[in-house]
Amino acid sequence: MAKDLQAYCPKCRREGQKLFLKGARCFTHKCALTRREYAPGQHGAKRTKLSNFGLQMREKQKLKRMYGMLERQFRIYFSKAARAKGVTGHTLLQLLERRLDNVVYQMGFAASRRQARQLVSHGYAWVNNRRVNISSFLVKKDDEVQLRFQKKGEKLIKENIEAGKARNIPAWLAIDLQQYKAKIVRLPVREDIQVPINEQLIVELYSR
Repeated sequence: MAKDLQAYCPKCRREGQKLFLKGARCFTHKCALTRREYAPGQHGAKRTKLSNFGLQMREKQKLKRMYGMLERQFRIYFSKAARAKGVTGHTLLQLLERRLDNVVYQMGFAASRRQARQLVSHGYAWVNNRRVNISSFLVKKDDEVQLRFQKKGEKLIKENIEAGKARNIPAWLAIDLQQYKAKIVRLPVREDIQVPINEQLIVELYSR
C-alpha cells in the first residue's frame, strides 16, 4: 500500500493553517507554522492571489492531508459520495469521519489521526468485539469501538485523554473513557464535522 512520506510541517505551511497533523506539538512553540508563517520552498514567502481553480485545489489538498490520504484513495471516496443520495460534499465528509482511524482520534484516545492510524494498524482497535486493523474501515450506526491493549500501551492513551480534554467530543459518539470505548449513536451530519473546509469547492473541482 502506498504511503505519504512527505514531512508533516510543510503541509501546514503550504495550506497556511494548522492541520494538527502532529498532535500536541502543534500547540507548542515548536510548530513550524508559528515560526514561519509562509509556504515552504524557495519562493514560499511570496504569496500570490489564487485563481478559482487554485482555491479548489487547495481545499482538496487540505482535506486530503487532514485525513492522511493520497490522491487515488481520496478519489475513491469522492466517487462513492457522488453515487450516493444526498449532497455530495456532505456525504464525502461523512465518509471520511466514519473511518475507523478518525473515530479513534475523535474519541480522544490518539493525539492525531496519524497516531490513531498506528493504533488501528497495530491491532488495538476492536469493532463489535472483533479486531479490525484496517484504518479505512467504515463504522456504522450502533457499532461499538473499543481499544484493547497491554498495560504498556495504557499510559500513552491516558496521556492523550488528559491532553485532549479541551477538545469537543462529537455528538454522534457516546464515549466511555473508563472502558476505552465508544458507541456510534448516529451517523455524523455536516454540523458535527468541525473541519475548516469548503467542500463545495472540492465538488466543483472534480466536476470539471
